[in-house]
Amino acid sequence: MIRCVRLWTGEDNNSHFEEGVIELEPGARGDALSNKADVVTISFQETASGGAFSWHTAPVRQLVITLSGTLDFQTRDGEHFLLHPGNILLAEDTAGSGHSWTLTDDSSWRRAYAVLRPGAPVPFRAKERQQPQA
Repeated sequence: MIRCVRLWTGEDNNSHFEEGVIELEPGARGDALSNKADVVTISFQETASGGAFSWHTAPVRQLVITLSGTLDFQTRDGEHFLLHPGNILLAEDTAGSGHSWTLTDDSSWRRAYAVLRPGAPVPFRAKERQQPQA
């Protein structure tokens, strides 16, 4: 499985996130494969080390695939999550109060943006949340 964080806009108009994975199934030659995602475009971007981006929303529903760099993402209600190389962000918070991010290591943030076709399914599965101990 590949770690994926889903970021979306809730009914409160704030961005929220949930941890999960991109589901993989057994494939040829012993590889594990996902279903194909229907994307419109793919592009690449690099931000120098020390970079940050204040409050914003995702411009479109997209997969953001981190190639290098470690980032701290934050939502307006103070939730944080880290993205590391090899992690995928499913950015669906295209409206609302948005999120921010800051690079936390000395690497540049190299990433690929795969813009999803409207309504395209993504093989994302949320992790089950742990219930508090009584």
